[in-house]
Parts: sequence; structure tokens; C-alpha cells
Amino acid sequence: MEARAAAIARGEAPERVWLLEHPPLYTSGTSAKPGDLLDARFPVFETGRGGQFTYHGPGQRVGYVMLDLKRRRQDVRAFVAALEAWIIETLAAFNVKGERREDRVGVWTRRPDKPAGLSGEMAEDKIAAIGIRVRQWVTFHGVSLNVEPDLAHFSGITPCGVRETHYGVTSLADLGLPVTMTDVDVALRRAFEDIFGPTVAA
Repeated sequence: MEARAAAIARGEAPERVWLLEHPPLYTSGTSAKPGDLLDARFPVFETGRGGQFTYHGPGQRVGYVMLDLKRRRQDVRAFVAALEAWIIETLAAFNVKGERREDRVGVWTRRPDKPAGLSGEMAEDKIAAIGIRVRQWVTFHGVSLNVEPDLAHFSGITPCGVRETHYGVTSLADLGLPVTMTDVDVALRRAFEDIFGPTVAA
């Protein structure tokens, strides 16, 4: 990924998005706190991306997004907002309302079926994580969308440093939507083209 991003920066390779699944592992970003790794039951990788600890594993679609912001818009905040919009539009294809939060990274969905917070706040679960890095205005790392991962695997970390008990982690399957990874990929591509422009097959 880093080699590809460097080649894009040099003008030697086209932009690229990789969609993949990882074996079970934890990754730490540049803001990760050691105390947020609760149980290192899986390999832990330092990534250099922004953010804290997250989990990747089977049943989760990871999207590594390598775009040249010099050709697009040299605005990292706008790029992150576009990634959030990409996930939100993808979720809408399955009638799931994803939402962004100013104080929490990623895409969240409200859970009125779960216990509220101590002050009565509605429970919310994260369904997608976002963590990027930008070098020479080329982006890498990206997003992860929970399709049908083993949600128990998230218990080895404090996901993205969020400790409040009414903020959890969910997936499409957990929300009662047993969609296939192919279905998700089709929705991801359609939403990506709506936000970032046309794509071509690799």
C-alpha cells in the first residue's frame, strides 16, 4: 500500500481502492493508548494511520483508499467527510441509517433497543471505522465496514478509545441484515462513484 501510494505521488501509477478481508488482528494508530489494548489475543500491528486501536477480521470489508488529493481537493478534513459519506450512502442501500458524530470518528447507528446512557442518551453502535494517512497529498489506509465479523473480537480493545458503555460496535448481520460481501461490494462501488467519480476495474 505504501509503495502504491508513493508511485501515485510520483505520477507512475493510477489511483486505486483495494477491498479486502484480513485475518483476525488489531491495529494501532498514531493516537493509540497502550491501556486500550485489553487482551492481545490477536497479532497487533502499528500502522502509522490516524486514530487509535481497531480490529480487523473475517466478515469485515476493509477499503484501502489511495487517492491523489492534488488532482482532487487538497483538504484532508473534506476527504474524511467524503469517506464518511461513502459509508453512509452504502449503508442506505440496505436501509440502515448511518450517521457521523463530531466528537467520535467513524459511522454510527442509533440503537433504541439497547440500554441508554447514564444521562439518558440513546445507545449508539459503531458500524464502520475510518483511519487514514496522507503523504505528499496521496491518501492511504481508509475504512472498515462491519458486515458479519465476530463482534466478540472487539472486546480485546477499547475500540477507537470510546469507553462509554452506551457506545458499542455492531454489524449488518447484528442489525438483522445477513447480506453477502458481494452485495456490500456492489453497494460500495456504486456509492464511491457517486461521491468520488467513475471507477474502472483493476
